[in-house]
Amino acid sequence: MPADLRMTPQRREVYEVLRVSHDHPTATDVFHRAKERMPGISLATVYNCLEALTEHGVVRQVNVERASSRYCANLDDHVHFHCEGCGQVVDAMPREDVTAAQLWKLPRGTKVTALDVSIHGLCPECAKANTKSSH
Repeated sequence: MPADLRMTPQRREVYEVLRVSHDHPTATDVFHRAKERMPGISLATVYNCLEALTEHGVVRQVNVERASSRYCANLDDHVHFHCEGCGQVVDAMPREDVTAAQLWKLPRGTKVTALDVSIHGLCPECAKANTKSSH
């Protein structure tokens, strides 16, 4: 954790919710999950915690088009896959033998400092359902 970030019990709980979540929850989702273990936490507190954790680079804010922001504690380079059928957002990790600069044609000498990419499509379940309904 960054030295200049005071980890209050509320921030620690919000971070823990995100650390164990792989579904990229919205602030409201985080609130409901945190409330199970910390009944006195408010939605406003959760928003403030998410803002502080995001500003200090402890978590990422993931925006998928005009939907509510989602949050991710995975700070490794990765992209997000967004299912257009069910709305789930999952991490897609890069192959270890390929760098971002190898995936896209970038100007010579470019140094990639961050990766913020979303892939849209249908998850296996939605693709299967879509195939069945198109017959």
